[in-house]
Amino acid sequence: MFDKLFGRSAERPAADPYALPVPRRPKNGVYRLRALGDTRVLALVEAAAAGDWEAVTVALAPFDLGRDHQVLGELSDLDGVQDWIGRAVEEDKEHRATALLISGARHISWGWEARTSARASNVTREQWRVFGERLRIAEEQLLEAAELRPEWVTPWRRLLTSGRGMSLGPAVNEARLDAALRRDPLDLETHIEWVSQLQPRWGGEPGEALAFARKAFAGAPEGHRLGCVIAMAHIEDWVESDHENCLRSPEIQDELVEAAEHSILHPAHVRRPGWQQDFNIFAMALSLAHVSTATPRVFRELQGAYTPWPWRFMAQPEEKYARARRNA
Repeated sequence: MFDKLFGRSAERPAADPYALPVPRRPKNGVYRLRALGDTRVLALVEAAAAGDWEAVTVALAPFDLGRDHQVLGELSDLDGVQDWIGRAVEEDKEHRATALLISGARHISWGWEARTSARASNVTREQWRVFGERLRIAEEQLLEAAELRPEWVTPWRRLLTSGRGMSLGPAVNEARLDAALRRDPLDLETHIEWVSQLQPRWGGEPGEALAFARKAFAGAPEGHRLGCVIAMAHIEDWVESDHENCLRSPEIQDELVEAAEHSILHPAHVRRPGWQQDFNIFAMALSLAHVSTATPRVFRELQGAYTPWPWRFMAQPEEKYARARRNA
């Protein structure tokens, strides 16, 4: 059965032959997803952790790094990649664009690690210097990668992040947004990044991000993961708000359920490596809105799989996930 809550039926997704096994007896029934829950991604991460560039290129074969933001994210968030990826950029002419993309994405993450998530007033001069230096390297490498592979969307989405960090201004960032969406008008990660950029803390106007998300979602076909942009826009509104219960209106609850039914809970939805993060986005938004209908199904499909994004907006995020799961 699909779910009695929605009054229609559909078969449960077929078993994924590449799915990593769920840990036995996880604490409180919750476990942190690793390597997007995929054995092929795990092989990629292990090769990168070992600094084995040849093995990395082989492990990348099933994926399109020019479009798969989540696979790229596994590499950009991996400490130590910055120590060897420069050699690949210089020495491997055949895969230079791929190496530039990985290095540029890693330098952005590495730059934010130096800056930390502290308020700007609490960031030291040395932290700002290192942050800026790493973002400048990222900009150069990502722009070259985009030039070498003009069909790729991932460099432009990452350039939105570096442009925000370097305060390059609306004109530059809007041009980068347009470049990304020309390559993929339905790209979820680009839309979510722009939702963040439109927040008041980054110079946007209240309500601007949600309006952008609604316009994007209106053009999404049934089953497309772009519905997550609605959930993320409401989470961002919650982050900006001084009111803990700001999402508990019937209008917001209905909008979130509609977005979930149209996207991740729709029979046409296709799961890919890292699908659990999309479900975590909805799990957090629906929990904050106290939706009693769709929330149990979302958590049931996750089977305890926790992804730090977007729960890291909360203190003690894994505990908050576990509590929301129990409540659902």
